[in-house]
Amino acid sequence: MTRAVVYALVVAVPIAVLAYLVRTQFGPLIDLDQEVSVAATDFTRSHDGFHSFAHAWEMVSQPWVMYAVLGVPACVFAWARLHLRTRAMWALATMATGWLIAVLLKLLVQRTRPVVEDPFAVHSGYSFPSGHATNNAIVVTVVLLLLRHAMGVTARRVLLAVGVAWVLITCADRIFMGAHYLSDVTAGVLLGVGLCAASYAGYLGWSPPNPTENHTKEAADDDAHQVA
Repeated sequence: MTRAVVYALVVAVPIAVLAYLVRTQFGPLIDLDQEVSVAATDFTRSHDGFHSFAHAWEMVSQPWVMYAVLGVPACVFAWARLHLRTRAMWALATMATGWLIAVLLKLLVQRTRPVVEDPFAVHSGYSFPSGHATNNAIVVTVVLLLLRHAMGVTARRVLLAVGVAWVLITCADRIFMGAHYLSDVTAGVLLGVGLCAASYAGYLGWSPPNPTENHTKEAADDDAHQVA
């Protein structure tokens, strides 16, 4: 559990600093965000093909789509086919917690969306942190940790590379579509990955009062993978 607390603090501090700088309108950060946003949205506006691709990516990377298509099915698979029941419950709890924290942070910081000249898309709600970035990072990280027992080394590396690419493209998409600033997606990724790391460390350090045979097997598998 000590490791989980350390991970949580390591993630919470930079997110809190970013949130504070956003709330207080820290000049250099706001200027950087604005410059990146203007350059990105100008590019999207002047390239119809790229705009179509970015809009399509915006749709498929929506948080509810990621949870419905990847997150929840992965938990069901881990529970029913791999018999990793406590791990599946950890995954569901982590995803739900991450989604809720992102919503609460939006309400706390209350940053308005980027104001785009000649807008080509409309986005509602608050901007910090990016919900797409946060929840995509959560789903990808949770699935990687959840299914690591079912994959070999090569498969894990391939899935990691695909997952990282997916999250980075999603972050870029939010900026190019004028939905978020650079600091919004940065905070989202920090929150998503950091929450999962802290939660997983806590899961590995947790021992139920009466361990089941299944939980004991999962813990042993985790130890074996850590050694490997």
